[in-house]
Amino acid sequence: MTVKVYAMTCGWISGDFNLMMADAPGRIRFPVPAYLIDHPKGRVLFDSGLHPDIQTDMRGRAGDVMADLFEVEFRPGEEIEARLAALDIAADSIDYIVNSHLHWDHTGGNTLVANAKIIIQKKEWEAGHVPELIEQNLFNPADYNHGHQIQQIDGEHDLFGDGTVVTVPTYGHTPGHQSLKVKLASGDIILAADACYFRKTLEDMHLPNIVFDKVKMLESLKTLRRLQTAGARIFYGHDPEYWQAVPQAPLELT
Repeated sequence: MTVKVYAMTCGWISGDFNLMMADAPGRIRFPVPAYLIDHPKGRVLFDSGLHPDIQTDMRGRAGDVMADLFEVEFRPGEEIEARLAALDIAADSIDYIVNSHLHWDHTGGNTLVANAKIIIQKKEWEAGHVPELIEQNLFNPADYNHGHQIQQIDGEHDLFGDGTVVTVPTYGHTPGHQSLKVKLASGDIILAADACYFRKTLEDMHLPNIVFDKVKMLESLKTLRRLQTAGARIFYGHDPEYWQAVPQAPLELT
């Protein structure tokens, strides 16, 4: 069985490095990744990038807090619909979106992929509908309340029942964050998303400054380290140096 994975860059974000790694000086410019998993039984997106309105009205779309914290480089042609079109794949042919979590740079493109079923941890979906947790986690319901069919899961979930695409609960960054394990011919890869921003995050167990639950995030990093020790390759969530070496669509990950 052949499973293909394609990495796509859906814009870049800049902000204080301290937000992404506690006590780190200066600023950092980091990618907004999304991934297409092409499985014989269906097409899967892991995250969907930013909403296209960010291209013209960052403050109006993302709100004052995010606009004050971050600067965004996001041009027409970098939204998820265009990235898929460059692969000759229509956005309405995507069967599933596995959202790692509900933040703006991971769910903003969901609205462009209208036919997909959303696969999300129950803890995360519930948190995205509690006012206090929406505010605490800087969620924006306009990014994820689009009437998609929602499948709420609890922990690991084998999407196709064959062990090739399996969610990995990595709570802590947000209440119900999840990563995704994909089995390629070369071995397992882990799409870590914001459970692990950078290679250094995992090597040094260096947590971000902004995190929902530090204890759970540390446990999640230990889970990723165990998977790495067992041979899995970790694809870090926002590591600009690492991202330079990641083949971009239309090239496959191998």
